[in-house]
Amino acid sequence: MYIIIVGAGDIGTPLIDVATRSGNEVVVIEREAKKADQIAGEYDCLVLNADATVKETLEDAGAEQADAIISTTDQDATNIMICLLSKELDIPAILSVVHNPEHMGLFRQIGVNTMENPQQLIAEYLYRAVARPAIVDYMRIGEEAEVFEISVTAQAPIAGKTLIEAADDEIIPDDVLIVAIEREGEDPPITPRGSTRIEAGDLLTVYSGFGAEPELTDVFGHYEDRLD
Repeated sequence: MYIIIVGAGDIGTPLIDVATRSGNEVVVIEREAKKADQIAGEYDCLVLNADATVKETLEDAGAEQADAIISTTDQDATNIMICLLSKELDIPAILSVVHNPEHMGLFRQIGVNTMENPQQLIAEYLYRAVARPAIVDYMRIGEEAEVFEISVTAQAPIAGKTLIEAADDEIIPDDVLIVAIEREGEDPPITPRGSTRIEAGDLLTVYSGFGAEPELTDVFGHYEDRLD
């Protein structure tokens, strides 16, 4: 893909690293000369030391051929201006970081895909690591639903049961779905079916409509996730 990344700060720099390592054609726009020089020296990409809120800058960055633009500056107003110009230039995919949750509606009104306040997301992730140590990784979907990974202990109520048995015994709530099973010696991961038996040591990818509450992590044998 041809990707334009605006900003080489705490968010933009790791993004540049991922995008270039993945073999994409990347153009970076960075206003600060020192940062622009640093990125140009470290990554295989074209770097423009310029102002992305100027239409000509986006044109110079190859907006006409770009598949996507991602704005990562620390100012929502700047990101909005860049997104508006990108729409005017018909860039197919426009994405932006949003720092103030009150501005989310405005970004959505102009049809921009967003990532809300990365610092807040990091804080929530770190808190989850402490409050729910059994959760290996998770992603929130909407207000309450989550997809997460969790291992199955030998003491888990679900261990040794098929998914049909677990449902019949009301061990798994109706709005919980086992999406994938990683099991030692099995490659690729197992796609679960009703007759699939859950074993101790399995790493499950789970969808829950109400999140990874203690009542659910208990099902997989992680009673330590209950907070005092």
